Amino acid sequence: MNENLDNKLTFIDLFAGCGGLSLGLEQSGFYPLYVNELNSDALETYLINRDQEYPHLRKKYNSSDIKKVVLEENYFKNLLDSFQKDFKRDFRENSVDLVAGGPPCQGFSGIGIRRSYSVDKKQLPSNHLYEDMAFVVNQVKPKMFLFENVEGLLTARWTKEGQQGEIFKDVLKTFQNLKNYTVKFKLVKAKDYGVAQNRPRVLVVGIRKDIKVKSNSTMDALEGGFLPEPTNDYPNLEDILSDLIDEGFEYGGESVAYSKKPSNNLQEDYRTNNHSGLLMKKGHVLTEQEYSKHSDKVVERFSHMIKNKGQIPEHLKTKKFAQRLLPRKWGKKGPTITVTSLPDDFVHYSQARCPTVREWARLQAFPDWYEFAGKRTTGGIRRAGNPRESNFEREVPKYTQIGNAVPVKLAFEVGKHFNQLLTK
Repeated sequence: MNENLDNKLTFIDLFAGCGGLSLGLEQSGFYPLYVNELNSDALETYLINRDQEYPHLRKKYNSSDIKKVVLEENYFKNLLDSFQKDFKRDFRENSVDLVAGGPPCQGFSGIGIRRSYSVDKKQLPSNHLYEDMAFVVNQVKPKMFLFENVEGLLTARWTKEGQQGEIFKDVLKTFQNLKNYTVKFKLVKAKDYGVAQNRPRVLVVGIRKDIKVKSNSTMDALEGGFLPEPTNDYPNLEDILSDLIDEGFEYGGESVAYSKKPSNNLQEDYRTNNHSGLLMKKGHVLTEQEYSKHSDKVVERFSHMIKNKGQIPEHLKTKKFAQRLLPRKWGKKGPTITVTSLPDDFVHYSQARCPTVREWARLQAFPDWYEFAGKRTTGGIRRAGNPRESNFEREVPKYTQIGNAVPVKLAFEVGKHFNQLLTK
């Protein structure tokens, strides 16, 4: 392998999912050394998008079950030694710059709480993965670490009788107990960093006490300016999606080529190939633009929503109906939606249908060259498992991979700030 990293900043991504956090970090100048992701489809998504630029990830530097590597004696000592041989850098003297991760949040989010079937949170193995991440940080001793999770973590309880916020207290204490790290946390909203979603996320940042950082941040609430200032430049949905609209689409069909030119710089960015740098023009192959099948009644309901700003007449209402119309432009409050694993919750602003995988990916700021492995979608139990019956296995289809991801633009802004802190 023998790759020379020169002065590149390096990172390890744990619980990486389909790679939203990694992609943003890569765009901001970080080099991925190693990836961990349990689900095979999400890991394949991660790897197929990096085979050309970072082939070492598939060949050697990936793992699935974090529990196995944490329990393996000397795993991380051997890993650092291997890095040193393969990347021409002394990882004992010039350590890994960043360990980042967002452990699965089943049971912390509103959706996760409903799907965890009221099982005590301590019984969910995924709710203790923060301890494994802290173990990895302690072994690798990076200059910085980033823990990311859902807003619900701040108020989650271990049991019904527990105290509100007790889980986050345990999480924070675990990271604060790491030797030689200053640890801060903040609740951020993706819309403040150029993302077309509200999407509140908890970010816990740790920086090694021997690392002198520089910061240009003047107003960040975090002592030391560990996170970037908001950019407040979120786009409207039509700015993101309008070039994907195919007037001749068919329910259950698929658009296999762009039917329009990009109409703004943002759309050009989405349609610029990562490796060739070439723009994907009108007529170029388009992927993941497959349309769901809807009954005539559902189409009628969606059509009414588009014409009447999301409202529908009484005779079309059902008990299960809970869809929201994606607005063409945001109101005064800005983005109010959060991309989930369920695209059926939303209706396109100008066509009577649910968003496609590619449209969903754009809302998370994934470029159009980014591929997704696995099924398009799947049923609720297969997505969530059944903790009550000790079934923790979950399928992670494309929509779910995207819904679980860290928005690429948010990751980019955080990574850019970390880059500025660490490079003098």
